Amino acid sequence: ACLRMESLPEAVLIRILASLPAVDLVLACRLVCCQWKNLVDGAALWILKCQQEGLTRAESDTENWQSFYFLSKKRKNLIKNPCGEEDLEHWGEVENGGDGWKIEELPGDFGKEFPSEEVHKYFVTSYEWCRKAQVIDLRAEGYWEELMDTTQPKIMVRDWYAGRRDAGCLYELCVKLLSDNEDVLAEYKSETVTIPQENDANWTEISHTFSNYGPGVRFVRFEHGGQDTLFWKGWYGVRVTNSSVTVEP
Repeated sequence: ACLRMESLPEAVLIRILASLPAVDLVLACRLVCCQWKNLVDGAALWILKCQQEGLTRAESDTENWQSFYFLSKKRKNLIKNPCGEEDLEHWGEVENGGDGWKIEELPGDFGKEFPSEEVHKYFVTSYEWCRKAQVIDLRAEGYWEELMDTTQPKIMVRDWYAGRRDAGCLYELCVKLLSDNEDVLAEYKSETVTIPQENDANWTEISHTFSNYGPGVRFVRFEHGGQDTLFWKGWYGVRVTNSSVTVEP
């Protein structure tokens, strides 16, 4: 006799389904029948997939395990070319005050090494304001509308800046969450950070987490920049590198 899938114990069926790619489960398997739809929409299947792939979270967080699975798998830096390895590629709306942006090798003149060995370069500003921006299209990165509107995952923004010991400088960060027609739904603007002329050239991290920002977020606009305060020709302004935007599980 042919063994029909419906007659399988649910635990066995969950194990079989858990071996399939997540995208197939959501797009194909949940359309097969009511039982499969309930299993794909339920927690047990996704808890198992998370266990199989080593994705852990506090047991008290019993919210949507399916969203947690997808967000964990996707988690990556959405900023392209964060450390200047590709010159100014991917950075738009570039404002080149003074002698404009330049990319230099760490640690640079009168500078310090970066805390992480993976970072080899930085962007440096000049004697008038230099700005650059990047707009992240969340849908293009795989964060579909319902996920953004219902789960509203935390959006974590980080940047690193430093001065050089022999020059004072200014630094600013501004990040906006935008709707489809680019209305600003949430915004974070740092104060203007002032680094004095005699400074230790240490790299400083600045971060902000967006949460409970409401439905409709489709883009993240990341902008940073600065200048020196001495108006010296060349590149004595603030240095920036290792920028990141991540959507957190």
